[in-house]
Amino acid sequence: MPVVDIDTDELRGLTGRTDTTDAEFKEDLFGLGLEFEGETDDGLLQFEFAPDRLDRLSVEGVARSLRYHYGDDRGVYVPETNDPEWTIEVDESVPDERPYVTGAVIRGVDLDESALDSLIQLQEKLHATMGRGRAKGAIGIHDLAMVKGAPLQEGAEPSITYRGVEPEGDTFVPLDANDELTPAAVLEEHDTGQKYADLVEGLDRYPAIYDELGLFSFPPVINGKRTEVTAGSRELLVELTGTDQWTIDRMCNIVCYALSARGATVEEVEVNYADGAAAPDEYGAELVRPNFDTDEKSVTHDRIETLLGVEFEPEEVVDCFERAGLDASYTLDGDVTYEVEIPPYRVDVLHPLDLVDDVGRAYGFDELEPRYPDVGTVGGRHERSRLEDAVRTSLVGLGFEDLLNFHMTSGTENYDRMNVEPGTAVLGGGDPVEITEPYSEEYTQLRTWALPSLVMLLERNTHNAYPQDVAEVGFVAERDDAENTNVAERRRVAGAVARRDASYEAAKGRLQAVCDDFGAELATPRTEHPSFIDGRTAAVEIDGERVGVIGEVHPAVLVEHDLEVPVAAFEFDLDALRK
Repeated sequence: MPVVDIDTDELRGLTGRTDTTDAEFKEDLFGLGLEFEGETDDGLLQFEFAPDRLDRLSVEGVARSLRYHYGDDRGVYVPETNDPEWTIEVDESVPDERPYVTGAVIRGVDLDESALDSLIQLQEKLHATMGRGRAKGAIGIHDLAMVKGAPLQEGAEPSITYRGVEPEGDTFVPLDANDELTPAAVLEEHDTGQKYADLVEGLDRYPAIYDELGLFSFPPVINGKRTEVTAGSRELLVELTGTDQWTIDRMCNIVCYALSARGATVEEVEVNYADGAAAPDEYGAELVRPNFDTDEKSVTHDRIETLLGVEFEPEEVVDCFERAGLDASYTLDGDVTYEVEIPPYRVDVLHPLDLVDDVGRAYGFDELEPRYPDVGTVGGRHERSRLEDAVRTSLVGLGFEDLLNFHMTSGTENYDRMNVEPGTAVLGGGDPVEITEPYSEEYTQLRTWALPSLVMLLERNTHNAYPQDVAEVGFVAERDDAENTNVAERRRVAGAVARRDASYEAAKGRLQAVCDDFGAELATPRTEHPSFIDGRTAAVEIDGERVGVIGEVHPAVLVEHDLEVPVAAFEFDLDALRK
């Protein structure tokens, strides 16, 4: 889940709630679905939230939600825009792999160091989520005073050009550098260039943005130093490039709304796709951006009441919509149906259920009264659930702390940092179930085993005292063509012992105790696994069936996770304990 750093002094200023304490903000934000995660070394509060509300990736977006929550703002807000003075010309030489561009001009923004930090955080969080690690969309923000527009003809608006550049072609000075480099040299010599080189790998021409003075932006890799934004910048050029026009338009909207909250004026730009350039089919070759058109969806009154279990008057529902930042009208002809207007920064409202969720949050989920469903039976625990609870009870009795980790992870965490190769026969080495279009580079696939989650947790808790004994009964999955869904789903039991005297014997003793609790026979024949030390690793055999692995975690894995104490761990299939 994305985590956003919030300066509560900034939050007080943007909400107008100067007397609200940090504790009150935590409680109010929890009601909006933002969970407090801790503090940074600089005293900023960290909040984790569901990645659907991308408009809350900055303090400005969080403050906007709070103002609606407090009732200080109501309904849809769309910033006024000035007519365009700048154009973005899209040349036919733009690489087909990254054909689209959008943007806006920002006038009169009041930036200080805190506001600049918030803008940079918003940019990077959007890159990591909606931008898919800059692959689908990348944001460039420039000091407009340093951009020299080149009018295409006398009396025309100043213009910049999005075009292709040869890898060894024109040079520029990238951010955090002092020497002029070609795009190819940036990818080889610059730290940021090396990090994002794979996004343009194999292209004959790289994406580039030019003004009258030459190349000043190399998207999606890095901006030029000439147009770097500082706390003294008052006018900005925002440009976005990517593979999908809708995505970069919505990313642009979120940035513009955040800057508008700082008192800035948004000015439109014209985007002109040249003949031969790959203009977006749904919009045409001539665009005016940013696109602040609102969307509209409908939902019935009966559906809202059925899902929330609350009887509403239509006026109450409209009030809830307005306190959620939406506008709504309804008709009384037959079933009451609401036509709901959605602001351009809300990229998450895709279905009527999203509207019901907004009504529920505005009403207050804590105000909902639980009740039994209107069915003829009452639910009970599934056999598997009873087994899971029994195993958890056994683990807790042995001194383990019971965990609940995310089922989604990344290939880096699941394989690379554990020294495991995907597609191998070892535990955890199965082919992953990958997310086709992940919102975050941190969650690109379902985990194939649970142990990496435990090691990551130990990594995040090196500041806490030892011993740390942690365990989880959780879900894993891997591709399997023998299954109807092509996915094999399993429940695994994993435990890790982290302490100065952690050893194979310490882990096996606990595993043996779990098996004894369930009357299962345990055997541990020697085996090898790349995550564990050779000679201190064994297979887990329960009632004669090989179902897991146990051993001392390899020093290379410990160093990779900054762990300074030994760790012994085990993992096996939950079903092995079923009788």
